[in-house]
Amino acid sequence: MYSLVQKFHSGWAYLVLLLLFVAAINAFIGYTSKKEFTQKDRKIALFALIATHLQLVIGLILYFVSPVGSSSLGQMKDASLRLTSLEHPLVNIIAIVLITIGWSKHKKAATSEAKFKSISWFYAIGLVLVLSRIPWNLWL
Repeated sequence: MYSLVQKFHSGWAYLVLLLLFVAAINAFIGYTSKKEFTQKDRKIALFALIATHLQLVIGLILYFVSPVGSSSLGQMKDASLRLTSLEHPLVNIIAIVLITIGWSKHKKAATSEAKFKSISWFYAIGLVLVLSRIPWNLWL
């Protein structure tokens, strides 16, 4: 089961990164070009939000079934164990919280400019955080 969940988590990450990138760029273009926020823009941001939340659920399952997950928390001197058992989960949870805040703020915004602004900033910061804590040596 561990191997299957790990492969799915790694494969799904490509889709998450793509959707976050597309949503952030789409919102940035909409914000800078002062266009109207449409259903297409909402769906792009929503798909990115759903994909990141699903990745979180898969990651939490993986964390608790993994031999490297929570059992490695006492070994903080080893950089790769610290990355996979503490930094990667913690920073990605923070990134997903920021993405969720961006989605919530866009729903409360009255103007298209404010909607695009909240999505572009929060999704972009979330994307940068996710990219910063990917265990590249295990992933590629």
